[in-house]
Amino acid sequence: MTYKIPLFDLNFNDKEELAVIEVLKSKWISAGPKTLEFEDKFKRLLNADYAVSMVNCTVSLHLALKLAGIMPTDEIIVPSLTFVATVNSVRYVNAIPVFADIKSYNDLTIDPEDIEAKITNKTRAVVVMHYGGFSCDMERIMTIAKKFDIKVIEDACHGPLSEYRGKKLGTIGDIGCFSFFSNKNISTGEGGMLVTNNPEYYEKAKLLRSHGMTSMSYDRAKGHSTEYDVIDLGYNYRMDDIHAAIGLAQLDKIEEDLHKRAEIRQAYIDKLQGIDDIIIPFKNNKEFSSNYIFPIILKDSTYIKRDHLREKLAEAGIQTSVHYPAVHRFSIYKDFYSELPKTDYVKDCIVTLPMYSKLDKESVQYIGKILKKILEND
Repeated sequence: MTYKIPLFDLNFNDKEELAVIEVLKSKWISAGPKTLEFEDKFKRLLNADYAVSMVNCTVSLHLALKLAGIMPTDEIIVPSLTFVATVNSVRYVNAIPVFADIKSYNDLTIDPEDIEAKITNKTRAVVVMHYGGFSCDMERIMTIAKKFDIKVIEDACHGPLSEYRGKKLGTIGDIGCFSFFSNKNISTGEGGMLVTNNPEYYEKAKLLRSHGMTSMSYDRAKGHSTEYDVIDLGYNYRMDDIHAAIGLAQLDKIEEDLHKRAEIRQAYIDKLQGIDDIIIPFKNNKEFSSNYIFPIILKDSTYIKRDHLREKLAEAGIQTSVHYPAVHRFSIYKDFYSELPKTDYVKDCIVTLPMYSKLDKESVQYIGKILKKILEND
């Protein structure tokens, strides 16, 4: 189906094309100079000490748990209102996911009070996800983590350059993980980044992402070493220079992109805030945000009413989505089920409206008009 207003649109132009051509002409297409440049530029934008590029955010989360020393049967507190990869990474290390609820319908991030209530003597870490690019209550979460001596891993896949009290998301906990999937603020098609201020984590992350080898092909090609040892059981999680070059082109655009998204978000709020049938999560947020998505929640609703609304919007040429089906409701996680009443309501009544930097204010006005008309007539 072709939509008049799609959910998302890539912020690509000839800069990404030229960046790829440059790499192809260099004859070095695997992990190499562009990868190193991308890592350096990304860490500087975040004011982080170290950044390690990966093939995607899922493996970044996997390695984060490995670096944190998570062992089988350890308990890891996780959100359910997230993409399934956040929780799958816990199972990759044979740990136990313990689901926590969201704070409220106005704040869709993990609830610190529920985190603390679910800590046991087996809890070793919490994985927080900064929903939509809006920060979790990191002061409270870090206080809890210090009190119980547990690690904090930030799933910041929605939040490149988003801030919490002057700090970039992904740099507050022990390890931060970012996604460069095709619909993210920074897109390389597939890709991810692990950031940390811990030098030991950094060195081990570099080792584990490349088979546990003491040197990479680029090092040997440049004459920095002629042989290597394998000193740990690692993985093939390396990003290549083609994706890194696209990432560099994207980083040149990210600040302008995010400021445009902020303007679009405000246009949405101005248009929608008079509609009594919806809640706009994070409406009063004052922190700088990546505004990855623009969700609304229907009041006094059900998934049937929500799906009907989405069908009507689609008929008007407006593409929508749902972020997200609740992970604790998936069949694979039935053995880890937990009562999460706020998450359960949101997963049935949330609608994600179009959000991207090329979206114009006229389109936002149109979306608001159609949305209001549908809600008034139903």
